[in-house]
Amino acid sequence: MTATRVAQTRGTRHEARGKCIKKAARRAELKLPIPMNTPSRTPPGNLWPAILRQTQHALACGALHPIQTSRTTIEDGGVRFLIRQVSSLERKERDARQRKTEAASSFTTNPFLPCDRNLFVADISDTHLVLLNKFNVIDHHLLVVTRRFESQENLLNVADFRALFDCITQFEGLGFYNAGTAAGASQPHKHLQIVPLPLDESAPDVPVESLLATAPVDGTVCTVPGLGFAHAFARLDAKLADRPLELACSGLDTYLHLLDATGLHAVDVNGEARQSAPYNLLVTTRWMMLVPRCAEGAEGIAVNALGFAGSLFVRNDMQMQTIRRLGPMNLLQRVAGIMAH
Repeated sequence: MTATRVAQTRGTRHEARGKCIKKAARRAELKLPIPMNTPSRTPPGNLWPAILRQTQHALACGALHPIQTSRTTIEDGGVRFLIRQVSSLERKERDARQRKTEAASSFTTNPFLPCDRNLFVADISDTHLVLLNKFNVIDHHLLVVTRRFESQENLLNVADFRALFDCITQFEGLGFYNAGTAAGASQPHKHLQIVPLPLDESAPDVPVESLLATAPVDGTVCTVPGLGFAHAFARLDAKLADRPLELACSGLDTYLHLLDATGLHAVDVNGEARQSAPYNLLVTTRWMMLVPRCAEGAEGIAVNALGFAGSLFVRNDMQMQTIRRLGPMNLLQRVAGIMAH
């Protein structure tokens, strides 16, 4: 079975929507305070050593709170899903209490303005900072945060993609975006995230990549056979893999086409382009996938963008048994939105 092409025959309604999204995104770009050909503030090759140094410091001073997990894999639908489970009850309860306290204060306190300097990694650009994720399940999990407040529900712009690609062209990483609380976002301040690859040594770099071989290689927006949840996928130009500025421009254009293919569009809120519905975005230097969302979780199991990459997180044995009973792919189908036709 070949990949189903979804972006070539959308008709007048989707063409108009695509133009609306692109105009809104261009308005957002015009507000950027710097020209986009400005070089990265972090020279190539310097970011990964900075991550290692800051991780060591943050652990030593108690600013970083890794969540210890055990790992298992579940084969489902041609994907070797990686399931992480909190391994210590005592640690789980302590972390849960701390997260609850911070969540309660997040309405009045923005943890990114100002940021915790013990978690600060780099000034990646004039518009974005790189921070360590305070409660990390995966080692060296990064947050790419806007310097000034922007809503997590704003559409991504070229500066967001420039900061992201400035990072993942320096080391092999998976970028992702949880667009809205129903997509797994825990903070209203715009932040992309990065986890180093591979996610698991015994699987492909990204578990879901086992199904991506059938996708077109020419950048066409498509759906991937075997991925049972709603999504839109496109490859990025392999020639740009080490050129972050060009990747950012190409990535923005691909992102706008993915939004259009999944039926999402821009909503103008006080002159800013906001999303019409929640979604998750996965980004590597090779490909991009967008998943519309209809629910934050199913049967008590929360799912963020990493779930659609093939990596899920559970808090206890009961949730692990639920995933085994449902199957990971079925769980993802329950939280993904419905594709527009």
